[in-house]
Formats: sequence, structure tokens, C-alpha cells
Amino acid sequence: MFNLRLIDKSWTLFLDRDGVINHENPDGYILGKKEFRFYDGVLNAIQELSEKFALVIVATNQRGVGKGLMSGEDLLDIHTHMCQTIAHAGGRVDKIYFNTSIHDEDPLRKPNPGMALQAALDFPQINFKKSLMVGNTLSDMEFGRNAGMHTIFLKTTIPQIGLPNPMIDLAFLDLPDFAKALQKS
Repeated sequence: MFNLRLIDKSWTLFLDRDGVINHENPDGYILGKKEFRFYDGVLNAIQELSEKFALVIVATNQRGVGKGLMSGEDLLDIHTHMCQTIAHAGGRVDKIYFNTSIHDEDPLRKPNPGMALQAALDFPQINFKKSLMVGNTLSDMEFGRNAGMHTIFLKTTIPQIGLPNPMIDLAFLDLPDFAKALQKS
């Protein structure tokens, strides 16, 4: 079992976006910043996590762009709003990696590890053995495993997931619950 006490300032935190940082759209995709709603407590949680980790990276699949439901500019607008709001609350996101492909075999589309590998090229200090992937789907967990990371599952959208699960190191209710556990470790 993974021990949160191992985490120090040399670790990297990878976060999924929808279902982790913000509410998902039950009817499809978050298509604009007016639809983007942070979960309660997430801004404070990211501020606390920013103090614990060397890097905070967001890795997110955004198929809505690939399907033509929104533009790349719409996605940039959402991410700018998200990062500015996080920074205003005292947290940070060092970089956002996203994939807009509609094809599951795209090497940059989770659960494939392409976004993690790109992050390691951009930030050579990343050590996947000292990295956490925090997500709300088994695809996120598989992405973390495929890159050699530890995995944290959040029960925000699939609370009934069966545990233990070989893809999941630890599970928490939501991002604030994980941040609180990390503070106590």
C-alpha cells in the first residue's frame, strides 16, 4: 500500500480536470468558461497541494474540440479562467497538457502515457516513481500506471467503484479529502 508520508517537495502531481477540479457536464462536455464550476473546497485544496509538490500538472482529454463542439480558443479560455482563479486563491498549475483527438489509439490520449512523457520532456526533473496521478476514472488510473506513477482515485463521479483495484493505490472522496489526508501524513 502506498504511503502518503513518502511525498516531499521533489514530487510531481498530475491532476485530471473534469470530475477532479470541476464538475463534469452530465450531458456531455464543458464547452465554455460559464459552464466551468469548481468543486467546493478545490481552490483551497490546490493551494495546499501547490505547497507540497514541486510541480502541479493538469493532464486532460478534451474530445469536445475534436468533435467540433467547441474551438481550441474556447478550451484556452476555460484553462485561462481556471488557472487565474487557482492563482488568485494562492495555488498554481505549472502546465496543462490536453488531447483533443477522438481516436483512442492516439498516443497522447489517456490512458496512453503521451501527455506524461511530454511533461517529462518539458520538465526533466520529473521522476515518475515520485509522481502521483489523481483522477476520477479508471482511464486516469491506467494513464498513471502506464507512465509508472502512483495513482489516487477520487470518487466524485464513480463512488461505487470496487476496491481494492490493481490500478488504484489510494482512494478518496474528492480532491479536498485527498489534500486533507496529505496534510495529516
